[in-house]
Amino acid sequence: MRFLRLLRIYISASLSVQLAYRANFLAAMLSSLANLSTGLLGVLLFYSRPEITQLGGWNLEGALMVVGFFTLTEGVISVWLRPNLAQLSEGIRTGTLDFLLLKPVDAQFQLSSRNLNLLRLPDMLLGLGLIVWAGAALGTVTLAGALLAALLYFSALAMVYAIWFMLNTSAFWLVNVQNVSELFQGVFSAGRYPLQALPLWIRPVLTFVIPVAFITTIPAQALRGELGTAALFSPLVALILLILCRLIWLRALGSYTSASS
Repeated sequence: MRFLRLLRIYISASLSVQLAYRANFLAAMLSSLANLSTGLLGVLLFYSRPEITQLGGWNLEGALMVVGFFTLTEGVISVWLRPNLAQLSEGIRTGTLDFLLLKPVDAQFQLSSRNLNLLRLPDMLLGLGLIVWAGAALGTVTLAGALLAALLYFSALAMVYAIWFMLNTSAFWLVNVQNVSELFQGVFSAGRYPLQALPLWIRPVLTFVIPVAFITTIPAQALRGELGTAALFSPLVALILLILCRLIWLRALGSYTSASS
């Protein structure tokens, strides 16, 4: 309950600051629409020719589900992960991380939740709306499939958080990790398309090395009622990554001497 109260305070403070300039919300909405349009354009180009009805075994509605999950995840990253974790390396470099460590609240929780970019919420809403629309157009989505897709997607979000946090935790040793985070963002962009539509050689990499498939393709497969074997490992992979993330964080704190030492 203590963490929930703190989270409510963080959200309220972020909302108060960002709504002070309401024109920013309109600009953010236009930016979200532009991002979604870019993702849709890439997929729709494949289906623009009458003779093409399948893309790696995916029809248009199924491919749009994948775009929806990708857009939703980009929104989560923009609202939650990037505003918080991008400041970790700056805190290490300038020594402001020390103030966080002195507070009687778990430092990882504070680093993961104190800043929220609520202006990017339209990304999440547009992504969720596209998933619902594509699912309705597909006409084969069941309640069990929707619940399973939700479970797999929350497992995927846990993976994204753990990977992003571990990349930024490397700032304890590398100091500047901006390029590493940008590299992950570039690889993640491949999740805009169904895994089966990508070249055969890259599929194992995006499944077992960098679990992009777990984030977009596998939840969409669950909604379509086509659950692959890899999906059964999604919660387990998420749990392993979260444990590894915590261990690396504790190891990093053990070697931290602050910028003023």
